[in-house]
Amino acid sequence: MDPLSLLVLLIMGTLAGAINAAVGSGSLLTLPVLLALGIPPGTAVRTNTIGILFSTIGSVTGYRREIAAEGRALVPLIVTTAVLAATGSVLLLLSPSDALDVVVPVLIVVALLMVVFQKRVTRAISARRERRAAADPAVARAATAAEQSPYRSPALLAAMGGASVYGGYFTAAQGILYLGVLGAFTGKPMGKVNHVKNLASLVVNGAAAAVYLVANVVLGVEIVWIATAAIAVGALLGGYFGAHLAKKLPEGVLRGIIVVVAVVALVRQVL
Repeated sequence: MDPLSLLVLLIMGTLAGAINAAVGSGSLLTLPVLLALGIPPGTAVRTNTIGILFSTIGSVTGYRREIAAEGRALVPLIVTTAVLAATGSVLLLLSPSDALDVVVPVLIVVALLMVVFQKRVTRAISARRERRAAADPAVARAATAAEQSPYRSPALLAAMGGASVYGGYFTAAQGILYLGVLGAFTGKPMGKVNHVKNLASLVVNGAAAAVYLVANVVLGVEIVWIATAAIAVGALLGGYFGAHLAKKLPEGVLRGIIVVVAVVALVRQVL
């Protein structure tokens, strides 16, 4: 790979890391570059996933205090995302590359709708929970526990698990999915769940990267390591500084960025 291509990947990796820390979908900057360089889709996804993993390391470092404050409440979420992300990455190894053309646009639309209508979805979920709690004392006790630790909610874990299968399969735009799910099921502003989104992205990317590394060593599955290194260096820097920037963004601005990124991602996938 020529030096100019590596420089472009380094720059795109830095921008992707910053975007991942704030809203997610940074891979939609790096993955098209890999594809434009003639790297096959499956190989490009694997190469990108391992490189962009370093953006989540940087962003989680930037949010380490917020994550530590949640304590053990995040353990079920971490386990769920790790297991199902590994499942998604195995599916990528087994499925034809053209399957991505169908799956990705659908999931981006779902994520966009969840972000745009987050408040309505939150109200609907809360109203349904209250009706069930009034009719069944056991549900009321479960609802109380969920309010104390919303990240342990079975509905949230199921939704995050589904998003994690996608995250392990493709990685791009997973941050938008996570913000939509976390915002809808916790009722918290986007800025208040961003640290959990970044942690989930780290777990998912880490699980997927582990599967790809094993497949590379055992089965000889291709990964373009020089491209991975270029993306990784930029992503680590961008992720760390992007996390600090994301903390200062008002919710309206953050939501607007998410919508713009999601629309651009959708247009790139459809056209």
